[in-house]
Amino acid sequence: MTTLFGTIESAEAPLIEAAARKKNGWLPLLTVLFLISYALMTMLIVEQGQTIESQRALIRELLRDSKELSAAKANANQQKTAQAPLTARPQQTIPQNPSTQAPYTKTPSSQAGSQLSVQDRAAQQKPFHMPPKLASDVGDNSRVLVTI
Repeated sequence: MTTLFGTIESAEAPLIEAAARKKNGWLPLLTVLFLISYALMTMLIVEQGQTIESQRALIRELLRDSKELSAAKANANQQKTAQAPLTARPQQTIPQNPSTQAPYTKTPSSQAGSQLSVQDRAAQQKPFHMPPKLASDVGDNSRVLVTI
């Protein structure tokens, strides 16, 4: 049937050629699809780059506009304060000795014992001092396990 070097008889040749055609039948189609997908991906990257650049330019323009607006507001406030002394403003009376105590409010005698003013409560409270730590609560820092 076959010789020492593996010669193919005429009956087996069409089967081998058909198998070779089936094997290589998808290769051109897959290559074309790969090239198309690669081109689409490249276009997407280029478009994203352009979008990012346009957003960067927009942000810079908005920042510049914001600085101009804040400068204009500052100038308007300066002009308003500069014109304020020129206009006739009514004199405001400021008390020379403002009282630091709360105004006296009269409470009924039945509620006087149960209600204390905020200042009275603050005066009655003692300042809070943190108690000292116990020796058993203090840990040995040299033996602390640090994990990341």
